Amino acid sequence: MAGTFRFELVSPERVLLSVDADQVVVPGDDGDFAVLAGHAPVISTLRPGVLDVTAGSVHKRLFVKSGFVEVDPSRLTVLAETAYDLDDISAATMAEELKTAEAELAAAKDDSAKRRADTLVSELRRLSTRAA
Repeated sequence: MAGTFRFELVSPERVLLSVDADQVVVPGDDGDFAVLAGHAPVISTLRPGVLDVTAGSVHKRLFVKSGFVEVDPSRLTVLAETAYDLDDISAATMAEELKTAEAELAAAKDDSAKRRADTLVSELRRLSTRAA
């Protein structure tokens, strides 16, 4: 058995989640990657997407807009400005996030900002259709 590692999801205001996890799938800028105990050290940026957290029999899905990830063999820390538990997010909050993301896409000035905003809009639309 691979064992567990410490997973913390942190916002600028507080620790949002802190558990001993079996596995976390992270939406990295270069693609999704799974973290297990003993993972090689990695630092990455996040793209808008879903963190899939497995801790024993508990499975959590958390939407993150952006942030940073730091991994070492016994710990995973995700620093995210915004994160939502997909089991708890309301349709109104999801609609407001989508509206804001669409405005950011329309106002984007360079290719990098457009790409990031487009990714956010696409992910929010995908999640909204799943929730409906």
